[in-house]
Amino acid sequence: MEEDADDGIRSGSLCFINDHVGFQGSIKTSPGDFIVTEIDEQGRLVSKATDEPLREFSKTQPEPSNCQVKKPKLNTQTVDLDCENNKEAAKSPGHSPAGRSEGDRVQPAGSDRDSEKENSVRCATSKCEVESVGLLSSLLDESTHTSLDHFARDVKEMWNSSTELTEPSPELSLGRILDKRQRAALHSAVRQTFPFLITVGNNSEVVVKPSLEYKELSHLVSEEEALGFFRYLDAKKENSKFTFQPDPNKDHRKAVHHFLNKKFGNLVETKSFPGQSHSAGNPNTAITVRFREKAHGKRAHPEGKRRRAVYTAFTLQKENLEMFEAIGFLAIQLGVIPSDFSYAGLKDKKAITYQSMVVRKVTPERLKTIEEEIKKKRMNVFNVRSVDDSLRLGQLKGNHFEIIIRNLRNQPNDSANLRERVLEAIENVKNKGFVNYYGPQRFGKGKKIQTDRIGLALLKNEMVKAIKLFLTPEDADDPVNKAKKYFLQTEDAKGTLSLMPEFRVRERALLESLHRFGVTEEGCVQAWFSFPHSMRIFYIHAYSSRIWNEAASYRLAAYGPKVVKGDLVCLDEDADEHLPSSKVHLVTEEEESADTYALHQVVLPVLGYNVQYPENKVGRWYQGVLGRDGLQACRFRVPALKLNVPGCYRHIVKHPHNVSHRLVHPDPAELRAEGPHADDTASSLALSFDLDASCYATVCLREMMKDDI
Repeated sequence: MEEDADDGIRSGSLCFINDHVGFQGSIKTSPGDFIVTEIDEQGRLVSKATDEPLREFSKTQPEPSNCQVKKPKLNTQTVDLDCENNKEAAKSPGHSPAGRSEGDRVQPAGSDRDSEKENSVRCATSKCEVESVGLLSSLLDESTHTSLDHFARDVKEMWNSSTELTEPSPELSLGRILDKRQRAALHSAVRQTFPFLITVGNNSEVVVKPSLEYKELSHLVSEEEALGFFRYLDAKKENSKFTFQPDPNKDHRKAVHHFLNKKFGNLVETKSFPGQSHSAGNPNTAITVRFREKAHGKRAHPEGKRRRAVYTAFTLQKENLEMFEAIGFLAIQLGVIPSDFSYAGLKDKKAITYQSMVVRKVTPERLKTIEEEIKKKRMNVFNVRSVDDSLRLGQLKGNHFEIIIRNLRNQPNDSANLRERVLEAIENVKNKGFVNYYGPQRFGKGKKIQTDRIGLALLKNEMVKAIKLFLTPEDADDPVNKAKKYFLQTEDAKGTLSLMPEFRVRERALLESLHRFGVTEEGCVQAWFSFPHSMRIFYIHAYSSRIWNEAASYRLAAYGPKVVKGDLVCLDEDADEHLPSSKVHLVTEEEESADTYALHQVVLPVLGYNVQYPENKVGRWYQGVLGRDGLQACRFRVPALKLNVPGCYRHIVKHPHNVSHRLVHPDPAELRAEGPHADDTASSLALSFDLDASCYATVCLREMMKDDI
């Protein structure tokens, strides 16, 4: 009979599967001693890749549901945003967006043609505002139209009141409309009549809600400007522009730029231009907005073909730089946001790394213009080319490593020949592999708080706790930790922001959101959205990774290398971590007796809502850990942060490929230069090998050296 699981076995004692003695040495003495090059899905090193485009990914749009409802009487062909016959009227006072007179606006420097385009969109939005009232009367019955008017009035009164509602955002259903064109006309009519509302479609039902983006913008600019901008946004008139009132305050303009790029960066781009009366004493600089090329939709293209989104692929080389810090710097230089970047995998900081990236909304020509600037941050970009889509995590075959281990020496109390120890270790790991633990970089370099604890708080929907964990200082007296300490003592986001160094991009983005939304559960939810999805999910993956490491240690301690009944095995030798449960097999008693499977085929689940657990002591161990961490009822979804964690499977054992090595002895001339106390026996080991995606070189070296790294 099987014994009960010993819950005392934890990940604190990571296992080895080889019995050699190992050796000691120093890794990552300098970034040049640890070079990582991504291997793309075609098996090419990205540092040497050609200009061939990345693989294309097709996307299928779901068909709208059909509902049998009465169709409103409306000929949508009469809805026309073109205003060519009324250009003269547009030039007169009262035809600017939101009824603003032309004398109140200072135009940016530009051609008369630009002014005509701006006049055209003003005319279009003004005309739509008038027509929209009639459209609503045609589309809605009198009762629903009245309800919409009352709803809009209530929203404005709520926003103008001194107290905010703590309840969920109100909404109003306008009913179901089957005809797609009429439904689109209703969406547009509501937004043009009430720019401070948004409309949402749900199975042919049109639902109206307050626009939080409008509310936020109206705190930055006048309500008239906010009205005009949102009408401009909905009109989507090709080649048109919208210009805000001149603003001499550079910091305020920066805040408006940041808001527009964060909320609407996929639709529009913003620039500041000096006005016609600009001078040193009268700096009439105004923000002008225009649609990006991809944002016009089918109406701008008679043939019905949407303009392609702009995606630029490149290889990023970085040295001694954290990947998210590199992305933040690139985003600032290119005028986009970090979430516009996609990548196949995370890379080490203390190393020279080469990896594929794709940035959207940036052309290859634009990317090449920042090459000289980014070299100052120890970065470079090459293999720059246009592609059709972004990258996704895991979209790589693996990584190639070139590593130098310096100052080789025997383990304590080991007098054997060092060269023989090194060669024995390399051969054992080549043949038997290593325990496929997640590496320490998965959990961050913090000593007090590591990333897995933040992930656990997010899974438990403890948003404020997760923020405070993220901003927990280490025992150091540098400016970053001083700022974090101040925040935990005061919860003063604005004051902390003034203390936080500019180069801490993630912390500053979080603090800006906390200053705007407050240190409440809802405010902290909004603050987490200052991070791209890949970074938010990273913390939950860190927790899942920590539990997997513990599970692997428990499995090996409980059963050793033997494959036993209830183990999970993967029968597909080429499968990656994202194999479906249908490809995972539960070992039977007969298969255990016959030694049908080997340890390298055994997989363990990485936590998620769509994984199968082993049916032996290991499965019961998983349930005990979930109970320990308060996740018995966890569905591994965090709707507030739009995070879903399906889970996956990970092999317990992995092998390095294409292993080569070279022992390097010190140059006598270098020894003489270092002085009489230099160690003339110290050697270095130059190692080169490939690992599958999601495997860690430091973990492979740990097994080889039998030394925690």
